[in-house]
Amino acid sequence: MRILITNDDGINAAGLSVLEAIAEAVAGPQGEVWTVAPAFEQSGVGHCISYTHPTMIAKMGERRYAAEGSPADCVMAGLHDVMKDAPPDVVLSGVNRGNNAGENALYSGTIGGAMEAALQGLPAIALSQFYGPGNVGLENQFEAAAVHGAALVRDLLERGDWGSNGGYRTFYNVNFPAVPAAEVRGRRVAIQGMRPGVRFTVEPTKAPSGRRFLWVRGGPQDVETGPGTDVQANLDGYIAVTPMRADLTAHDRIEALKAALE
Repeated sequence: MRILITNDDGINAAGLSVLEAIAEAVAGPQGEVWTVAPAFEQSGVGHCISYTHPTMIAKMGERRYAAEGSPADCVMAGLHDVMKDAPPDVVLSGVNRGNNAGENALYSGTIGGAMEAALQGLPAIALSQFYGPGNVGLENQFEAAAVHGAALVRDLLERGDWGSNGGYRTFYNVNFPAVPAAEVRGRRVAIQGMRPGVRFTVEPTKAPSGRRFLWVRGGPQDVETGPGTDVQANLDGYIAVTPMRADLTAHDRIEALKAALE
């Protein structure tokens, strides 16, 4: 098996090393793991692509490349440049430092990389590690992902629904709970939740030069989102697995809108 990996935390991120180990375990001794990751951190860029300027790419080692672009740029670089003569069988994105559950999924560059792979017709999985009191003090804060990641990826590849139903292809968003690996309670297939009242905001600050800048600030991550949702599964100690598609249509509103407008 040939696997392409990327992330949004950057080529030197600790979570990428965790993903490399997961990918190597899944690919097996006869497989190959290729890395094309952002040269610099790209957290929060979503499914952004560098449409108006070129992306510089540099070889950092054997099957290892850094690109000055977003995770989606990296996936395109991997598929259409680095691995164009022998494309990958699957794309893995992560392991993100912090959860990409709930509303975070809409901003996530980690998910953006997986989404681009799905749009390109490949199986893709985004993986993220929730941070909280249960794991921030661990020697390896990615322990839950490191221990349980490979088995979950294998199961998704073997048993997951990778269909498109004639439209957008399914990809998967996986979030590991903020607990030690031994305390993971299992897996839960969950819908994307939404933390009530949690929003991104901005905080103004002034530089020594007198210029005014704005820092983006997030909200609390431990807000419960209700049964069957990804955030809640993580808060309850479970790995959350959410099938996704790059289709933003509110399908449940179509018929009512037709009746009102057509």
